[in-house]
Amino acid sequence: MKLTLRQMEIFLNVVKSGHLTNVAKEMKLSQSAVSMSIKELENILGRPVFDRINKRLILNEVGRAFHKEITPLFKKLSDIEYEFKNSLNKGTIRVGASTTIVDYLMPPIICKYMNSYTDVKISLKEGNSAEICELIKEGSIDIGFIEGVISDHEIISERIGVDELIVVTADKSINDTYYIDSLANKKWVLREEGSGTREVFLDYIKKSIDPLNIFLELGHTESIKSILVNHSCLTCISKIAVQDELRDGRLHKVNIHNFECNRDFLMIYHKDKYHSGLFEKFSYFSKTMMMQMLNAR
Repeated sequence: MKLTLRQMEIFLNVVKSGHLTNVAKEMKLSQSAVSMSIKELENILGRPVFDRINKRLILNEVGRAFHKEITPLFKKLSDIEYEFKNSLNKGTIRVGASTTIVDYLMPPIICKYMNSYTDVKISLKEGNSAEICELIKEGSIDIGFIEGVISDHEIISERIGVDELIVVTADKSINDTYYIDSLANKKWVLREEGSGTREVFLDYIKKSIDPLNIFLELGHTESIKSILVNHSCLTCISKIAVQDELRDGRLHKVNIHNFECNRDFLMIYHKDKYHSGLFEKFSYFSKTMMMQMLNAR
């Protein structure tokens, strides 16, 4: 094999940037070295992979086919290099989780794992479900935990458990049993677009309500709870997220006829992700502990 990993890396960076100067600066190489690497790659393949248009390098038909084939291979090789630098109980694993999971499930899991394996470091990124999926596809995180449904061929998902969504409010006058459509004109506070909670709820009610009076959209569950306590609004939220507020009476569950809105908690990772010993051990630990926590609630 004449192609080198360095040539693949330079090729992929040039595709991303389109300018040799930018790639040379980012990779701390001379521009001539970057240019020579591209020329050598094209010589090995026997034909050009770029069109030179307006001082930019644009993938041609051959280049697009080559890029499609080489991207997952390079990603997997990069993963292997990264993971083999970490032993089973030493290294760093990058985790991403949606807001509900970060706030109410993930902290004890991470603390217990790091206390048990002191040489393992865990970085945690928070985002909505759509954002966590993008981080997985970019290779920015190793493993993700989200809610809802995944329909992306690049992502593998494993079901962990079921989360119950309920409608809550602080408004004492909303104290009867209702049909969901009779509440459509009330003021609703929901999570932002891309949120798994929002997506599941709106999909569940779409045959009964069109449209819902969305009064406010917020990016965090705690912000929604704060608004609810001080205003006459409703929201649909994970039951896990409002256990304290329900217990002390700051919020109450709204009784709704035939309302059974559930969503899955999922563990996700890229289909080309290399499964190191550290990855396998942490994913099994997290999945098992999260299942136990959900069953206990």
